[in-house]
Amino acid sequence: MADRRGRVKAAKKGRWAGRKTGVPVPEPGSNRAMRERACRHWSGHVIVCGLRGIGLRIVEQLHLAGVQVAVVDDEHDLRRVQLVSDWGIPRIVGSARARTPLMEAGLAGAAAVVCVEHGDLHTLETALLVRELRPDVRVVVQLVNSTIAASVSSMTGPGAVLDVASLATPSVVEACLRRTTHPLKLGGVRFVVAELNPPRPGSFRSLYEELAPVAVAPADGSPMVICPGRDQPVAPGDLVAVLGTAEQFAAVGHPLADEPASAASEGPGHHGGRPGLHPVARLRRVRRTVSGLARATDRPLRLALAALGTFMVVSTVVLWIAYRRPGGGRLTALDALYFTVETVATVGFGDFSFSGQAVWLEAFGVLMILGGITLVTSLFALLTNLLVSLRLEQSLGRHRATTMTGHVVLVGLGSVGLGVLRGLRREGQPVVVVEQSDANRYLDQARALGVPVLVADASQRQSLVAANVEKAAAVAVLTSDDLVNLETGLAVRQVLGGRFGQVPVVLRVFDRGLARTVERSFGFRDVRSTSALAAPWFVAAALGLDVLGTFWVQHQAFLAGRLVVRAHGSLGGLTMQELPARTRVVAIGRAGRGGQLEYPPRRSTRLRPADELYLIGPSQELLRLLRSNQRPGGGGPQLPVPG
Repeated sequence: MADRRGRVKAAKKGRWAGRKTGVPVPEPGSNRAMRERACRHWSGHVIVCGLRGIGLRIVEQLHLAGVQVAVVDDEHDLRRVQLVSDWGIPRIVGSARARTPLMEAGLAGAAAVVCVEHGDLHTLETALLVRELRPDVRVVVQLVNSTIAASVSSMTGPGAVLDVASLATPSVVEACLRRTTHPLKLGGVRFVVAELNPPRPGSFRSLYEELAPVAVAPADGSPMVICPGRDQPVAPGDLVAVLGTAEQFAAVGHPLADEPASAASEGPGHHGGRPGLHPVARLRRVRRTVSGLARATDRPLRLALAALGTFMVVSTVVLWIAYRRPGGGRLTALDALYFTVETVATVGFGDFSFSGQAVWLEAFGVLMILGGITLVTSLFALLTNLLVSLRLEQSLGRHRATTMTGHVVLVGLGSVGLGVLRGLRREGQPVVVVEQSDANRYLDQARALGVPVLVADASQRQSLVAANVEKAAAVAVLTSDDLVNLETGLAVRQVLGGRFGQVPVVLRVFDRGLARTVERSFGFRDVRSTSALAAPWFVAAALGLDVLGTFWVQHQAFLAGRLVVRAHGSLGGLTMQELPARTRVVAIGRAGRGGQLEYPPRRSTRLRPADELYLIGPSQELLRLLRSNQRPGGGGPQLPVPG
């Protein structure tokens, strides 16, 4: 009885919270409550466990692709709850690490479960429970820890273990390098997506022959044309993205130049200590070192050096003029300097002394000894402080960073930042890392890669100056806080000044709407959402589509994937011209031909069961195509349309 009263009280409290916040709260008899009760009996749907981070983007992409989805989540973020409610998606409030919420979400009939909870421990616990309850269900897991991920991937059965950082970093690296080519390996053949400018007006067919059109961004700012036909007209000033092999590019007069990714290609900012430097390079290195030391000396040290130098000059002149040898002769200038040095240093070899000199000169000698000791000890103390400071700065990367040019400044050393750092180093790019926390777990890994690391707040101008942003080739701001990223990006824009439009500044922003607003309002060209980049991989893995790569053309993300035509699916028997317009089949691995690729396929090419299709297009389009390929009525999980 007491338990029943508690439930009634909780329900009333929930309804009152809903009236206060405006968030729909399921009440008995409401449509949402009915949906939540009905999803227990669903079949072939996808369950997403966790809405934080990438979870919301996965739910959104499944919804846009027309896939039935249920959410299990115990978070209380009102914005996420409102979005899920607006999409008409049932949300089971509870922990996915418990059996009851999973069963209420229809685990018994689900086709796949996506585990993207907050923290690897919670995600792992959920995945293992799902595998225990449904050994045959496809489980897609997000794990950041590579050691745990490697172990889990061998025991989760059907499904995949993915990491957002490793999926999103290639796009960030490409943006930092302003790379306009995107390599893809399809069926063992290396293809390349390249962004080109038409040399003259004409159609795709007349200008690029066998190259496959991927997108056209008109010069007048009109919307991008996705996967256009070969008769699409283009003109100089347009940006076109085309796909083909190196031979096909060479045939139309656009040979692809492979950039070396070795240490030999590293720019002038690299400090790897390689042998055989040119004499001019050696001179530049010495000059940078001297200028760096000059900048490192503080005002007290400079004053001490000036005082000691002045004292030495005055003492040498006085001894040169006034000192008399026992035989009556004077000291030479060199002897006077020598006498001054040994007096100041208090070493005294007995070859000179002040005995027998004028009284005032003996008094001057006492002052020389006392003043010399004071100045020399002060100078030694300040020099010791300088050396210790330089050593600390060197360990933190500050000294090396101030002398680098043509490098990439990477702000934020999380899992995404470390992945981007490794990608840039593989490309032979010199990098300076700026990380705010000295307790960051990835600092040692970054230093092991031979890059300077500054422990500083990158939103402050002096930190960016210490990283030599003024002479950087690119800047990537990749912390996990959108506000910090925006603040840092604006500080970078101020430091770069007139170079802002020439230097790639890549900002990591979670929300795609905010990303577009930042691009329009502040003039940033390369704003990336890691969740938007990685979400298609999770969705495709949940639905059985093999994702082979992602790339961007301006602000549009594209997905490359592999799909096998099912015997009784809707794709069998279709010709190429009957496929959806916003997707493109770039190659076909014909069944019975040992997987030999047919590319480019012709408009009249007819698809047969067991053919392997290699496709490119926006993620939602490819997912819809996958749904149409599902076998109706058994033999594999159906992916029904909601409602």
